[in-house]
Amino acid sequence: MATPFAEVQFPVNISYGAVGGPGFHTTILTLASGFERRNIDWSLARGTWDLSQGLKTQQELDQLLDFFYARFGRAIGFRFKDWSDYRSSLPGENLQTLGVTGGGVTEFQITKTYGDAGGSYVRPILKPVAGTFMLYVNNEPSADFTIDTTTGLVTPGSDLTSDGGLTLTYYCEFDVPVRFDTDQMKTKITDYNVFDWEQITIIELRAGD
Repeated sequence: MATPFAEVQFPVNISYGAVGGPGFHTTILTLASGFERRNIDWSLARGTWDLSQGLKTQQELDQLLDFFYARFGRAIGFRFKDWSDYRSSLPGENLQTLGVTGGGVTEFQITKTYGDAGGSYVRPILKPVAGTFMLYVNNEPSADFTIDTTTGLVTPGSDLTSDGGLTLTYYCEFDVPVRFDTDQMKTKITDYNVFDWEQITIIELRAGD
């Protein structure tokens, strides 16, 4: 049975004020000698955000409640725009690498690479925003492709995949697949049209969640 997911975007006016970002899980063992051993438990980061900081008006609270009810709390995932990181690259920066044609490969997963001189991290991009994806073949723009905006899989046209050694790069905007991390929305009315609420957390979903 497929895990429920709605291809709808959380209201961007509320997500603009969200607080959070990527997180990892590391086990640290401190030895008797005082030295430590660190184990990377997660090969992929998992982001969390608090939405409560983005609520400013009664209208936004109404939007949040509509959205929360329609997702049945934690049950149904949805798309979230992380305003701190929603583009494959900034204008003027190098495009992200998609892959190289050949070897029988006919589709490519969108990824975004983060890194510096000391190392790098490759992030799968699962929810590109429709209408923003641009493909480049050997640095030249191409319209010879299809893209699945629900999975981030790109299928170049047969004319491209029949030629080996073509470098594919891309640009796009993307959302993050997430779910609410609570089944109960706790809102307190402190005065007329003045509300207080506990932390409203959302958590990133990985492929298959």
